[in-house]
Amino acid sequence: MWESENENQEGKGHSNCVINPLKHDMKADAFERRGRSWYVATDYPSDLVVEIQDVSFHLHKFPLLSKSGKLNRIIYDYRTDTEKDHIKLDEIPGGAESFELAAKFCYGVAIDLNASNISGLRCAAEYLEMTEDLEEGNLIFKTEAFLSYVVLSSWRDSIIVLKSCEQLSPWAENLQIVRRCSESIAWKACANTRGVKSWSYKSKSKSPSLSPGHWNDMKDSSPGRHQTTPVPPDWWFEDVSILRIDHFVRVLTAIKVKGMRFDLIGASIVHYASKWLPSDHAGSSPEDHGNSPFSGGLHLVVAGGKEDVPKAQSREQRLVVESLISIIPPQKDTVSCSFLLHLLKMANMLEVAPALVTELEKRVGMQLEQATLKDLLIPSFSKCETTYDVDVVRRLLEHFLVQEQTNEPPSPGRSASGDKHGSVVPNAQMRVARLVDSYLTEVARDRNLSLTKFQVLAEALPESARTSDDGLYRAIDSYLKAHPTLSEHERKRLCRVMDCQKLSLDACMHAAQNERLPLRIVVQVLFSEQIKITNAIASNGVSMAKETQNFYSQPNKSSVLENLPQSFQEGWSTAKKDINTVKFEMENIQSKFTQLQREFDNLNHQFEKLSKQKNVSAWSTGWKKLSKLKQTTSIFQSKTSMHDGGPHMDCAPHVPPEKQRRWRNSIS
Repeated sequence: MWESENENQEGKGHSNCVINPLKHDMKADAFERRGRSWYVATDYPSDLVVEIQDVSFHLHKFPLLSKSGKLNRIIYDYRTDTEKDHIKLDEIPGGAESFELAAKFCYGVAIDLNASNISGLRCAAEYLEMTEDLEEGNLIFKTEAFLSYVVLSSWRDSIIVLKSCEQLSPWAENLQIVRRCSESIAWKACANTRGVKSWSYKSKSKSPSLSPGHWNDMKDSSPGRHQTTPVPPDWWFEDVSILRIDHFVRVLTAIKVKGMRFDLIGASIVHYASKWLPSDHAGSSPEDHGNSPFSGGLHLVVAGGKEDVPKAQSREQRLVVESLISIIPPQKDTVSCSFLLHLLKMANMLEVAPALVTELEKRVGMQLEQATLKDLLIPSFSKCETTYDVDVVRRLLEHFLVQEQTNEPPSPGRSASGDKHGSVVPNAQMRVARLVDSYLTEVARDRNLSLTKFQVLAEALPESARTSDDGLYRAIDSYLKAHPTLSEHERKRLCRVMDCQKLSLDACMHAAQNERLPLRIVVQVLFSEQIKITNAIASNGVSMAKETQNFYSQPNKSSVLENLPQSFQEGWSTAKKDINTVKFEMENIQSKFTQLQREFDNLNHQFEKLSKQKNVSAWSTGWKKLSKLKQTTSIFQSKTSMHDGGPHMDCAPHVPPEKQRRWRNSIS
């Protein structure tokens, strides 16, 4: 006969059950403990000693044999003497605590069933074979009924039972306790938050307790608070984070099947990792990991090297990392890129399976544009001499480029579009290019970094990804500072990764005075800057001409001028007259120049004919005509320069033609 009290009745926060078995001829009033031994308070001397590890139970055969098939078989099938028997049951699930409850049940002593001891007692009853064949209402039936009707209907009790199953493998798995509790937790986690208000769940705290006893103190002292405070969608994170990694995976797998949002699943994985894995975030407080067996920062582990990590702790952490990698949903942006890179650091340090590491690198490549420089500074745990693992970053870039090529063209909402403030958002390749340039600047200070690795990483992205090579120039300059013994050929090879035409004015000024750069590169920088200045002047002139032409082509320019101030209108009228005068003179000069050009072509043609006849007089005639043409051309150039007002105006005094020097007719 068993009775249960519901946890929601009268504000009570814990379920219990009192079991009173059928009365026997030998019923004990209580159990007494003396040191490491238990004795039954009866008038009959004990005839059976059950030893479990270092605890002894002095009992009687009849109460136990009438309910336990295993003890019945051990004593009567393998024993022939009728003296006091002594048996060992070290392999019983739940240990001495569960056997104590089972023994009390056999003697008719009232026991308290709760979520903390029900799983151990259920497994012990199965081990002792306390079935209905021996007696109706035996311990298996009682514990199974309590699990089904009390535990699985309660969110809190399901968590506690699943936590207690960690020490009961494989019994809890074979009896489907883990599966049933995982399913119960998954159904409640996916339920509507309106129904969660009446449940007793643990809110996020800075120091979560991993002990089931913590739940016994969680009385709902203020029922009204749950009625008014809205339940957040991540209300179940803290509760499931106390589970062992294999049970957490079982719960999360069941939650996936129930249709939970992928972003919530990813957030729960991040929350679990913050409890059970060391963190390299400077902002995390020690309290966040105080009760975790893996407390401590990643920077401490990295500083000492992976040889300093205890083997047992390393195995535990490796299991956690491998399990978390395997259950991350495949959708993009389920978890942040920073978290993925943190897992990648841990995976490299703990030597996780290569297949999982490759899968994790592909996931990082999908979101590489979200990474920061601190995230990419992955320490090198291999035999490589460099401080940071440059090969990992190179592989991440390869995965990123593969994803960029396989993905569809960006939608208007992603790249090359405006954000909520209306500014233009650069595409993913440009963000990754800036990130790589910053990374190269950081790792270039490493004297053990080879030129080949630097060059391969700098040339991994296409040229279109960089609109400016200033960041790449800073990285090259840092590499030259850290490697002063490079030869001239190596310095030229290093600078080939940079496009001098993509340098800004400040970078060009710095490069022109940089003695570490090869002379050829300095010349290229100056030449490219000269070309940019020339193009800028030309483009400004063209734009001014277009603006003037557009102004004259406007049909309503008179109405525009009428709205201007009077002083501006007068100045504009004078300037307009000057412009028209200069324009008329330029047209006349252009027509005269065209006429002279035709005369010059005719003279050139005549000169070719005379040169064929080899006539001396013809030479003198031709040179005279050419002399006159030269004088005309010089006069035209001087007039043109006077109209232009330029610095090439001819200020020489005019010499009459008859006083100029005549060419000699001699051909000697």
